[in-house]
Amino acid sequence: MANGWIDIHGHFTPPTSSEDREKKWHAMREAKFMVSEPFEWTPESTLAYLDRAGIAMQMLSNLPKQLDALKESNDYAASLVNKYPTRFGLLAALPTDNPKAALAEIDRATHDLHTDGFAVTCNYNGVSLGDSSLDPVWAELNRRQAVVFVHPDAYAPASMGRPSPLIEVAFETARTVVDMLYASTFRKFPTIKFILAHSGGALPVLSGRLKLLGTEPWVPNPNNITQEEIKEQLAKLYLDTAATAPSGMAPALHMVPPDHLVYGADCGVPCSTESTMEANKRAVLEYEALSRCQRDAIGRNVLSLFPAAATRLEKW
Repeated sequence: MANGWIDIHGHFTPPTSSEDREKKWHAMREAKFMVSEPFEWTPESTLAYLDRAGIAMQMLSNLPKQLDALKESNDYAASLVNKYPTRFGLLAALPTDNPKAALAEIDRATHDLHTDGFAVTCNYNGVSLGDSSLDPVWAELNRRQAVVFVHPDAYAPASMGRPSPLIEVAFETARTVVDMLYASTFRKFPTIKFILAHSGGALPVLSGRLKLLGTEPWVPNPNNITQEEIKEQLAKLYLDTAATAPSGMAPALHMVPPDHLVYGADCGVPCSTESTMEANKRAVLEYEALSRCQRDAIGRNVLSLFPAAATRLEKW
């Protein structure tokens, strides 16, 4: 049973009108995301679930596609952390389609909102995280030795008649991280701690192929990344366990050490239910290739990355 765990993967939505929720519901169904009713997020219902699940603190992230909405969302999450400092943490969203705005939001989120870390999406309004225009953003986050949570776009168009959250998110994560690898993002900015959602998606399964073939002469490699760098840089990543534990733990541990696995519930979105979140958590707790101590540590590994949150949590 989980007890006092930290959930790195908590979605939230600022308060919305019933009309807005209805509109979003219809848009989701048009994208083959066949949820049965409009979804409403509240801090009260989330805290009630965290209590039932044995989760001490949840890191909140939300990535609106418009700058004003993104900033308002960060403000709202910061207000929740201020109200519930021992239960919530903030991963401030960054608008990675606009490096200047992203740099400004890093500064604002750090000094005004006292963020614990940052959140980005793999492809934000057409700009991928491996794009060279983001080098100044990564440089600033590297200077701050920041923690960056990387999440795919779960609201991308459906593929083959099925919604993006089912499997497309896994491949988007893999494509994006491989692009960052060849762009030498991890080489140039080594002090950023990147946490990948959903156990890194398809990346761990493909990591062996990438190490085997990724430096062959027929693969474009403008920054001359080496086979050893591929191995080392992938091993430095952190992976959360959200919605992937039943089959994702083994490949994840092929790529990263056990202390780089962190607990994620994927809470606060209509594609997750208490039943699916609890089934996924049980799979973590029952994973026999790790010792009981190692399995329990998954729920606390992330605390070393967030010292301010760890200090707040001591009061829980």
